[in-house]
Amino acid sequence: MSDAVLAPRGARVGIQKFGGFVSGMVLPNIGAFLAWGLITAFFIPTGWTPNEQLAKLVGPMITYLLPLLIGYTGGKAVHGVRGGVIGALTTLGVIVGASVPMFLGAMIVGPGAAWLMKKFDELVDGRIKSGFEMLVNNFSLGILGAILAPLAFLIIGPAMNAVSAFLAGGVKAIVGLGILPLANLFIEPGKVLFLNNAINHGVLGPIGVQQSTEAGKSVIFMLESNPGPGLGLLLAYWLAGKGLAKESAPSAIIIHFFGGIHEIYFPYVLMNPKLILATMAGGVVGTFTFVLTGAGLVATPSPGSIFAYFAMTPKGGLLPMLSGVTTAAVASFAVAFVLLKLGKQNENQDALADAVAKTAAAKGSKLNAATAGLSSAGAPLVPAKVRKIVFSCDAGMGSSAMGASILRKKIKEAGLGITVTNTAISDIPGDADVVVSHKSLTDRARRAAPAAHHISIDDFLKSPEYDTLVEKLKG
Repeated sequence: MSDAVLAPRGARVGIQKFGGFVSGMVLPNIGAFLAWGLITAFFIPTGWTPNEQLAKLVGPMITYLLPLLIGYTGGKAVHGVRGGVIGALTTLGVIVGASVPMFLGAMIVGPGAAWLMKKFDELVDGRIKSGFEMLVNNFSLGILGAILAPLAFLIIGPAMNAVSAFLAGGVKAIVGLGILPLANLFIEPGKVLFLNNAINHGVLGPIGVQQSTEAGKSVIFMLESNPGPGLGLLLAYWLAGKGLAKESAPSAIIIHFFGGIHEIYFPYVLMNPKLILATMAGGVVGTFTFVLTGAGLVATPSPGSIFAYFAMTPKGGLLPMLSGVTTAAVASFAVAFVLLKLGKQNENQDALADAVAKTAAAKGSKLNAATAGLSSAGAPLVPAKVRKIVFSCDAGMGSSAMGASILRKKIKEAGLGITVTNTAISDIPGDADVVVSHKSLTDRARRAAPAAHHISIDDFLKSPEYDTLVEKLKG
């Protein structure tokens, strides 16, 4: 599938960049969201094990803790720790000024306040007399925070109240009209463009959280995260596919359905674009079943694993949840199976490899021409000094986690005492000796860690650069 088919390149890159920034605020805090979801699922009056005392944790966590974490993370991404502090401080103004959980407000004011702090610091850089640096730094942050927090309370909080009410009303109207399943006609193509994090955490998540606090659950959490459509597609490839696509489908099913890494099935759509119809059908049928049976989750299931679905399902909701996942898989499988049987399939192994490369490239914010043809960049590799290898991607999860796992296994088998970890590009540690990233992200990784040796790859699942690196380290 060409870029032209998916979306105009400029618009696609812009949306991906925004989506990457939004997901970068939410994904590092997913563990806290899951903790809140588990506490909610177990201890609220309608939970699995009701407990009046422990249920008191639910309200403060969703009202204060989670928005403050998002505001801090967004601010830190813009201007380090100072940005995080001013972001959290301003977010508190939004929280107090609003009557609903302020995730949207935190996503706006956290980075915004950090940007203002950054501009002030740039303005006074080099102009502060020696010995007054700490005084200026502390008071500048305090004064700016004392200005922004009340402004957020008086202006942004009420505005976010109106926006949240409008979005919630829109969702309720769609549910009332019975057309919520049609949302998947847009969600499924968006996922293949790697907009899944932006859609799930930036748009659907805040709406779902608001509904969950009012009703104890929300079907909105299930629109994008349903593992059924991807499962049906991969099952069809396993039974009706050819070549490498057929052979790799079983392992992809495990990674997708149990591991919750939905990106694994995107290449299978890219190598045969008409199969987007299968995932769209699965999404629509699955959501229709969710609505029909009254399904809902208490929090965002991230990653979108069936295990996360079980964990986030409220008491009495297992059958509706499983029904929606199953019907989504069946519908997606049926359409994909027919399309694969009737259509012409490319049996050579380059088809899937090329699609994987396109998928990984789509995850980058832009392709740097000078970097695309390189296998390595940055500082020279000194094998004897390598102690830490960092696999990096946009969000620091998903593809980088899989790549790091593969490389870690190879390093261990080679008997090398080297640490292999994965992070977001913005969080590459200063002590990283080698940084591995997709070629579309290497330029950004080099700027984030200029002192490290950089390796560019095309395929984060099966890259020859992994073996080459291990051999060099052994030598």
